[in-house]
Amino acid sequence: MDAMSRVRSATRHRERYQVLKTMLEDRRAEIHGKLRSLRETLPTENETVRDAEEQSVDDFVRDVDFALMEMKSATLRQIDEAIHRLEHGSYGLCAECQVEIPEPRLRALPFAELCRDCQVRQEELHTSDREPRPGLDDGTGRTL
Repeated sequence: MDAMSRVRSATRHRERYQVLKTMLEDRRAEIHGKLRSLRETLPTENETVRDAEEQSVDDFVRDVDFALMEMKSATLRQIDEAIHRLEHGSYGLCAECQVEIPEPRLRALPFAELCRDCQVRQEELHTSDREPRPGLDDGTGRTL
């Protein structure tokens, strides 16, 4: 590889790094904004007496909001991990097979750690772990 090719390669690498870092930071800022919005809209404890139905609806809304906050927080952790991988040169490489993860997958799922094939294999393994084994019966005709 001649000097000019090395310069072009380094330039492409820096440009790709900057594009990916900007994409991850934009996604992080977007999620921070959504979390802030969720926190601001959480119902405050109300001193007024309410019937059981109103209380049940309020509890449900609060539970949904907390679940959304947890999901957003988990996504933030994944984005922070992706930025760490980017800064250490391993971002965009599949953690299983070390093949480069295609850019469209990274754009759709910027914190992807696995290529599509490895992700499918991992999901199949997890699915097979949860499926009931044939032949196990609890005595009522239902499979355990």
